[in-house]
Amino acid sequence: MNLNLSGSIALVTGATGDLGRVMVRTLAECGADIVIHYLSNEGKALELKREVEALGRRAIAVQGNVTKQEDIERIKTEATEQLGTVNIIVANAVIQYQWTSILEQPASDYESQFESCVMQSVYLAKAFVPAMIEQGKGGRFIGINTECAMQNFPNQSAYTAGKRGMDGIYRVLAKEVGGHQITVNQVAPGWTISDRDREAQTERNEQYESSVPLKRRGSDQEIANTVAFLASDLSSFITGAYIPVNGGNVMPAI
Repeated sequence: MNLNLSGSIALVTGATGDLGRVMVRTLAECGADIVIHYLSNEGKALELKREVEALGRRAIAVQGNVTKQEDIERIKTEATEQLGTVNIIVANAVIQYQWTSILEQPASDYESQFESCVMQSVYLAKAFVPAMIEQGKGGRFIGINTECAMQNFPNQSAYTAGKRGMDGIYRVLAKEVGGHQITVNQVAPGWTISDRDREAQTERNEQYESSVPLKRRGSDQEIANTVAFLASDLSSFITGAYIPVNGGNVMPAI
């Protein structure tokens, strides 16, 4: 068995971010053509496009704001015209903000988290799922959630609320489109090591690692591996799942 995504077309939102870049490379290595979404970093997007093409895969870089329905629709149009029907969606983009207490958090932060976590997912579903249904070959809808959604730690209220709202959308969507063999799942990273940590040599954090059963932080590649698995036929009977990839730091109850 292998993760063979040949013939698939994958969209990764927030593709130029720390986790997004590794997801793009991994999906391309597995054989998928890639739609590289970016908001403002065109240089990184074009560099990533060249990397994907060097692997022998097709790729396009498309700019857009995932909190705007018209941008998502334009991304869908460009992807379809240049590559074909997208059958793998990875909703990875999220708006960053300052973490602080509920009493001090600006209301605008809650609005932005709702827009980037919940409405992004809604707009992506509205834009891309009908074409998957029409094509009749199933599809994969994968959202990047977080272990924070289950931890409820202080100063994380806006992020937690946005990701919990996202969780509701994914669970309902999984039931609505399952009959079309479209699976809908979430990957929930813990505090993950990325290139930013490697460059700064900040991979280790003993306090955090002590709380993790596997006694280490996970890597960006381990997150991307889980995404690739969920994008593949090996996960064809998994839907509606929230899958923590955090070394056991969070264990959902049954």
